[in-house]
Amino acid sequence: MDFLGIADEEFIRQDVPMTKQEIRILSLVKAQIAPDAVVYDIGAGTGSISIEAARLAPQGQVYAIERSSEGIGLIRANAANFAVKNVTVIQAEAPEGLADLPKADAILIGGSGGNLQEILTEVTPKLKASGRLVLNCITVQTLMQCIEFMREHSDTYIYEAIQVQVTRLQQVGTYDMAKANNPIYIVTCWKK
Repeated sequence: MDFLGIADEEFIRQDVPMTKQEIRILSLVKAQIAPDAVVYDIGAGTGSISIEAARLAPQGQVYAIERSSEGIGLIRANAANFAVKNVTVIQAEAPEGLADLPKADAILIGGSGGNLQEILTEVTPKLKASGRLVLNCITVQTLMQCIEFMREHSDTYIYEAIQVQVTRLQQVGTYDMAKANNPIYIVTCWKK
């Protein structure tokens, strides 16, 4: 049985951004991915969320949308490395590449390339009723764009936002020192 929370070191990464293990776990739990779910991973980067989502939905399909050629190669390499067959890789700068996809049960957005409003507008009719949209926001500006969109579409969405800070202990000589990762805002939106 596959488990949730693959170690970061197991992914082929290079210099492409990757959602870290603890944030990945929380985001996927918030997305509530069923075994037969259709999932979009927008701004897929290395594909770490795509791979974990594919393992949670072995009878479903995951669409990994990424704009960079390097990221596309890494998503394919990681899908092969973890032997997941239900990931379709799409090279596009979202919202491009979304129009022909089937309706989604869950949509995860890890990167928007400055197109968040356009992406949210495009995915809203593609998300099934009771579907979940989960955004990982690194900046306050992205968080506020998301919240403003959700407030403007309160007839469609209910949302919650949390801020997560993960600190790991790192051994330095005979001492253990705290090494903090950047805080992340996770916004979970439910479609009414």
